[in-house]
Amino acid sequence: MKILVTGGAGFIGSAVVRLAVARGHEVVNLDALTYAACLDNLAEVADSPLYAFEHADIRDRAALDRIFAAHAPDTVMHLAAESHVDRSIDGPGDFIETNITGTYNMLEAARAYWVQAGKPEGFRFHHISTDEVFGTLGATGQFTEETPYAPNSPYSASKASSDHLVRAWHETYGLPVVMTNCSNNYGPYHFPEKLIPVVILNALAGKPIPIYGDGSNVRDWLYVEDHADALLTVLEKGPLGRSYNIGGENERSNLELVQTICAILDEAHPRNEGSYADLITFVTDRPGHDARYAIDPTRIREELGWRPSVTVEEGLEKTVRWYLDNKPWWQALQARKGVGERLGVTA
Repeated sequence: MKILVTGGAGFIGSAVVRLAVARGHEVVNLDALTYAACLDNLAEVADSPLYAFEHADIRDRAALDRIFAAHAPDTVMHLAAESHVDRSIDGPGDFIETNITGTYNMLEAARAYWVQAGKPEGFRFHHISTDEVFGTLGATGQFTEETPYAPNSPYSASKASSDHLVRAWHETYGLPVVMTNCSNNYGPYHFPEKLIPVVILNALAGKPIPIYGDGSNVRDWLYVEDHADALLTVLEKGPLGRSYNIGGENERSNLELVQTICAILDEAHPRNEGSYADLITFVTDRPGHDARYAIDPTRIREELGWRPSVTVEEGLEKTVRWYLDNKPWWQALQARKGVGERLGVTA
């Protein structure tokens, strides 16, 4: 199978590319190489005859038409998106343009290609989204595929919009689509502006470890390589028009998560004095910060036989050790715009 992956130089996208190539699929990676992309994430597949790279922006329809025509993919996995909530608070325009207009362009380019190719039966357009489109939960309950959309940030609103576009293109034009909404990802190659890498890198630098509010916000943590496996499973087995929620079955409060990381670092890379937990600092909360996300994974487990294989404790151990062993990778990214700065406080 030849897969066109958008955003394949990003965190989740690169995990998908690496796994797909390892399983013998041909992969075309379409990426605009914006600030959060890193081709070093793909070093292990860069020289593979199964891998090709196209430097293009999903907002450029002409480029998309050219790439579809040149590579004739069997399927599309659409991951390209602006994804950092704090950045969406400071500058929502990029999120509207990329996540909504860019997805529209991808759908139209894919539809034109699919029609011109005679509507091949095996073609799929897999749209990858987030559980943040469902808004926030209280102390109990979980998101299901039937949960009403209630996005609370410019980022989640833009992703909700893109989800609705994909559904509409399936219902109106018959475009063969599958859709997924995932919980918070973590693991190797995570761009160093997100919570877990911020905690690890601030700790190693002896800097304050910032936690929004009182640290009670809860997320369901999904190891990125498990997510890549789930995405390929949905692509290959998911019925057309079906959506699946993908969760890690690993709910933790932000404070619990940070304390776990500090304990792993205390063991793996001890400080000269004291614990890394001594660096924990509570800071002003993010505007509109959702209290809790949790996914009910029943549908993907029962229909497709998939469930996560990595617990959050195992995954955090792997992640911390990866950052300890890959200092040149994250050092090169720390100079990029906004990395290391507090964003999302201008609401």
